[in-house]
Amino acid sequence: QLQLVESGGGLVQSGGSLRLSCTASGFTLDYYAIGWFRQAPGKEREGVSCISRSGGSTNYADSVKGRFTIARDNTKNTVYLQMNSLKPEDTAVYYCAAVRSGNYYYSTLEGIGYDYWGQGTQVTVSS
Repeated sequence: QLQLVESGGGLVQSGGSLRLSCTASGFTLDYYAIGWFRQAPGKEREGVSCISRSGGSTNYADSVKGRFTIARDNTKNTVYLQMNSLKPEDTAVYYCAAVRSGNYYYSTLEGIGYDYWGQGTQVTVSS
């Protein structure tokens, strides 16, 4: 069964840090670009960060630039999202998603077209 599983969410105070993990089972992430998305109550899903299958290309939403870092370890079939200087407005359910790509440097913050999605992990930042 092809599956993405997120972990690492939780409750943190404003200014704190969390590291989210996205681990694949049933397939290898080597051929996939990965995106992190989030959705807060009453808001539309937002692309947060993405990374190409090679790891050589990354992109971030303006709202998280300089605070979040995406990285991947293909030997562990896992992609990480390091979140620093968290703010209450970062509170949301965070999802990872995978899109198969023949381009080593392709990645996108647009959710349409992603092949697989995880179930999400809750991140709550208190003020």
